[in-house]
Amino acid sequence: MKVYEIAGSFGLDRLRIAERPDPEPGPGELLLAVKAVALNRRDLMTVEGSYNPKQPLPLVPCSDAAAEVLAVGEGVTRFAEGDRVCPLFSRGWLSGEPEREKLRSTLGGPLDGTLAERMVVPAESAVAAPEHLTDEEASTLPCAALTAWSAVVTHGRTRPGDVVLVLGTGGVALFALQVASLAGARVIVTSSSDDKLARARELGAEGTINYRKEPEWGRRVKELTGGRGADLVIEVGGAKTLSRSLHAVRMGGTIAMIGALAGGEAPLSVIPILMRQVRVQGVMVGDREGFEAMNRALAAHDLRPVVDRAFPFDEVPAAFRHMASGKHFGKVVVRVS
Repeated sequence: MKVYEIAGSFGLDRLRIAERPDPEPGPGELLLAVKAVALNRRDLMTVEGSYNPKQPLPLVPCSDAAAEVLAVGEGVTRFAEGDRVCPLFSRGWLSGEPEREKLRSTLGGPLDGTLAERMVVPAESAVAAPEHLTDEEASTLPCAALTAWSAVVTHGRTRPGDVVLVLGTGGVALFALQVASLAGARVIVTSSSDDKLARARELGAEGTINYRKEPEWGRRVKELTGGRGADLVIEVGGAKTLSRSLHAVRMGGTIAMIGALAGGEAPLSVIPILMRQVRVQGVMVGDREGFEAMNRALAAHDLRPVVDRAFPFDEVPAAFRHMASGKHFGKVVVRVS
C-alpha cells in the first residue's frame, strides 16, 4: 500500500510517498480503506518538526479520516465490512476525563496516522460516519469538528440566546460557528478578510469584526452586546490574543483555549480573570462519547462541514501549502481513494 512518510528529517520537502506492506486486522481490530483525509494545523506542525521535535521517524502524518471497513478481526461486533467510519484522534479516550494514558495513543504522532491507503485501528476507537455526509465532509470530523463541539457544548454549555465569539474562520472556528448557531446562540466572528466575514454571515454569524480595521476588537464585542460581553470565546490565537479575549468575555464567562496560532507566550495580566471570575478552559479535542453525540446532532439537523478544497493523493504537499497560505475557508481535504 502507499503511504506518506516524514523520513530522515522534518520538513514539507521531506514528505514522501512510500510503499509499506498491506496490514491485517488482529482480534478486536478493523482494517480500513482510507477514503479521505482532512488536514489540521497540528499535522503541518508535525511535518515541519515544530509540534514535537523528538518525534521518532519515519512517521505517517495526519489524524483525520473517513474510511470504509474492509475486514474485521476476531470478536468485532461494533462494525461490519462495508461500514463507513471515522477513527478517533486519541484511540484510548472513549469517555470520561482526559488522562495521560488515554492521550498517549494519538494518530499522526506518536502513532502513525491516516495519510495512507490502508490502516488498522481498534474497533472500539472508531465511530460510524454520518450517512448524510460525503467522505470528504466526514473526514473533517475527528479533530476540528469534535474540538468545536467540546468547546461549545461540552465545556461551554451554550444555550439559546448566548453570545459566542469565534476568532477566525479556520476549521475549528467555522465548526464552532455552525454548532453554536445550532444551539440557538448569537455568534460574532472575527477575521482580517471582509470576504471571509461575508461568508461567515451566510453560515449564520450575526456580527462580524475585521480585526485589521478594528484592532481593539474586544471593545467592539462589548458594543455589539450592549456592554455585557460574550458568554463564550473560542480562542484560537493563543497568548497574544488572550488579553483582548478577556476584554471581550462577560463577567463569569468562559474562554475556550483551543489553539495558539498567534503565539504561545506573551505578557499577560491575570487580574481580569480573577476580578471578573472568568473561566479559561483548555480544550483537547474530545472522547468517543462526545464524538457520537456530535454525530447524532449533525445528522438530526443535516449540518454539513465546510470543505474549502479537496486535493488528490499525489498532491499532498500542495494541499499543505494551500492550508499554510491561510487563503482557505473551511477544511482542506485529501482524496485517498
